[in-house]
Amino acid sequence: MWIIFALLATVFFGARGVLYQWTSQKKINRNLLFGVFFVGFVISALGTVVFEHTWYGWADITVGLALGFGSFAANGLLHKGFSVGKASLISILSGLTPLFVLLFAFLLWQETLTTIQLIGFFIIFGGLYIIRYSSDISLNNLQGAQWGLLAALAFAFNDLMGKQSTLLEADTFATLTSMFGFGSFLFAVSWLVKRKKMLAEQGTSQGYWSASKTFSCGLLIGLTNVAGMVAIISAFAIGNTGLVSAISGMNILIILLYSRIILKESFTRQEVIGLATAFLGVIVLRLSF
Repeated sequence: MWIIFALLATVFFGARGVLYQWTSQKKINRNLLFGVFFVGFVISALGTVVFEHTWYGWADITVGLALGFGSFAANGLLHKGFSVGKASLISILSGLTPLFVLLFAFLLWQETLTTIQLIGFFIIFGGLYIIRYSSDISLNNLQGAQWGLLAALAFAFNDLMGKQSTLLEADTFATLTSMFGFGSFLFAVSWLVKRKKMLAEQGTSQGYWSASKTFSCGLLIGLTNVAGMVAIISAFAIGNTGLVSAISGMNILIILLYSRIILKESFTRQEVIGLATAFLGVIVLRLSF
């Protein structure tokens, strides 16, 4: 069952990535991310009321706040990396998340994999890495590498905190309310701090989206984000941390399919090999149970 939840997280996070890619081609500011987190906060708060979820102690609240901070940091670091470095390099380095998760899950909780599961993990990881390495990378264009590595660590921190919430038996929607609420606060503060600079940039360029239009678009994207978080926390509750992280990391496949079908971009040979390899890894994992 955990594989189903992890695959659902892959689909939802892939849809979020597609929407992020689409908005990246528009003249839009960081107010988008505030909208993404705010709708997650509203939906999670409603879920808390409807399903009578609650916080059972400061540990539950702290994990939720940590998730909010981790999400804020990961998005900020990734944005910084893309702004100063080669996109393909940052993508490769940020894709190291499942490897970090596997390592820390072993160190923190002594989680281990069977031989077949370990083979499946590295097949999936290898497939994702082949896809991410399909662009031109050399020793001469490593600028921004530190931001990509820090983003990978921040995303790994998020996955580990998601797993920790299940070990505490924290209620899902209560945890997500803390996460999205704190994340919304941080993105709102960030937007207000940089508001003057953003307004100055918009004043010298035509076609920028209004704050209300940007925020509304963020609300739409936030629906995929909160659905993905519910799915991945459900997967962490019953599945191995490293394997769940590896499968959810396959959301890049959704983005690739979007670029091929909608944007009419052609696949390179490496991307085709990577796609086939990643799907083979999922099959290996399924056969290990």
